[in-house]
Amino acid sequence: MTTFDYTAGAGLYPCKTVRRTNRLRYKRFDSVAEALRFAIEDMPASMLRGSVLEVEEARYNGQQMRELYEADAYPLPRRGR
Repeated sequence: MTTFDYTAGAGLYPCKTVRRTNRLRYKRFDSVAEALRFAIEDMPASMLRGSVLEVEEARYNGQQMRELYEADAYPLPRRGR
């Protein structure tokens, strides 16, 4: 298994809601770890499903983001643990 680089820069594309009342838009993060923290801890859970995390040339969907966040290698403290 390859080691995932949580220090790489990342872009987060939150899903678009039908009502378009949500003001979340593309955000750039200095690290994947910070982007994952925001996506999992701060965004409404309903938005994670259609969101995309872009790291270099790779894209990760909501389920993959959750798996990266819950991995033992995730470097930041998690809220509520």
